[in-house]
Amino acid sequence: MRQTNLSVFVPHSGCPHICSFCDQRTISSHISPITPDELRQLLTAQQPVLQKNNTSAQIAFFGGSFTAIDRGYMISLLEVAKEFLQKYPEQYTSLRCSTRPDCIDKEVLSVLRSYGMRSIELGAQSMNDEVLAANNRGHTAEDVRKAARLIKAEGFELGLQMMTGLYKDKPEYCISTAEEFIALGCDTVRIYPTVILKGTGLYRLQQAGEYRSFDFETTIDLCAELLKMFDRAGIPVIRLGLHAEKSVKENMTGGVFHPALREICESRMFLSELIENMPTAGKYIVYTDKSNISKVTGHGKANKTALKERGITFDIKEEAGTRLRVKRI
Repeated sequence: MRQTNLSVFVPHSGCPHICSFCDQRTISSHISPITPDELRQLLTAQQPVLQKNNTSAQIAFFGGSFTAIDRGYMISLLEVAKEFLQKYPEQYTSLRCSTRPDCIDKEVLSVLRSYGMRSIELGAQSMNDEVLAANNRGHTAEDVRKAARLIKAEGFELGLQMMTGLYKDKPEYCISTAEEFIALGCDTVRIYPTVILKGTGLYRLQQAGEYRSFDFETTIDLCAELLKMFDRAGIPVIRLGLHAEKSVKENMTGGVFHPALREICESRMFLSELIENMPTAGKYIVYTDKSNISKVTGHGKANKTALKERGITFDIKEEAGTRLRVKRI
């Protein structure tokens, strides 16, 4: 049976801060909080679709700081979700939410557990206190550590979310953030290169000439390295980059966004490994699993082109279960 998330958007009505990258005005103006009745309608409509497609889903409360919203409102959504977990256990398996590190304690975790919550994602964004303060996050790296350890200790799956290219950020800070995520033993990671949106604090800093995010090439190289780090640690990166929404394209004024961002980063990750395994000019055979062939070739055959400039050519042969094996001809 296939697994998926059924995302339920909960606006930032309870978030105690307006972070530098958040377009709070647009969110509050154009998206109304989902009501319990609307959630019931959504889950009712999706249940036969999931059943027909032989798919099970986590009901995922995303878009805001779930444990920071009004407690009565949060409970009303959890009650509906639990009703469907009990009624349709084959289609709805558990709950997932995202929240702030400083909005987690034993009491709220006990509440979440009682309604079937399994996975909790923390919007850490960075583990550098200078970056956190500069972007008005309102919490420290130590808050992330405490919340992450508590979530793990209480038996939940831990997801951590990071951003790259924030105000005052540096690539080495992002690498250190990834190292801390790995040390905290997280189960999943999301990586979001910064996108500067109109109406945000970052936009105002950009307009004042005080801020420019990482450029495209820096971001690709950095995210390729982050993917490699998490892959070696056995931690799935379940998202890289923002979803390709029309509002992002219309309102972005800087930063990095591309609908094929992950594919490009994975291709760059394989390029660095190919260079390591092909130190001199010549012709090679690359053995890899079918799922990796496009990544080895590179987005738009970029890897083949880059290596050809080094006097290196290669053919690819499928080898099930192999990540990368290189043989010189």
